[in-house]
Amino acid sequence: MTAALAIALPVLVGAWTLTAVFAAGSSTALPGNPAAGATVFSQNCTACHGANLEGGVGPRLNPLTQLPGVKNPKDPNYLIHTITTGRSGDPGFSAAMPSFAGTLSAQNIKDVASFILQQNAAGAAAGLTPEDLARSTVFWITVAIAIMVFLTYLLSRYNMRWIDRRAAARRDREGRS
Repeated sequence: MTAALAIALPVLVGAWTLTAVFAAGSSTALPGNPAAGATVFSQNCTACHGANLEGGVGPRLNPLTQLPGVKNPKDPNYLIHTITTGRSGDPGFSAAMPSFAGTLSAQNIKDVASFILQQNAAGAAAGLTPEDLARSTVFWITVAIAIMVFLTYLLSRYNMRWIDRRAAARRDREGRS
């Protein structure tokens, strides 16, 4: 039982870690240059979407707000299309997203879309949602509790052997006298 627990716990934690690493690494190629997109975003988009993509007049861009009729807000083609043609009529937002087709070049639009996607992929660095923070906290507290229970079990087994050895030594002393 002890050997099974000693092997199973590290395997489970390792599998969880590998899953997170591979999930983070399985992203699609960005359509443009995120660094250039950050500059274009700061010049043209921060008034409505905030300097940290937190939203305001426009929807939150990190994490991307799920708007009605949008299947996947992280689709680069959707972002490029929305930046190019604009968007209006979304509930909760009084202003319409303007078209940037005449203001920005096609490459600038791709760069802004890449910047938005990169910030969403950054996750914690760009801002953790309360749900993600709660899940992470629950997971790590559960791992800590499991480790403490396992260590308590090991210590109790050691202490019981120590008590048995002391009792046997006492019986041997009493039997000799």
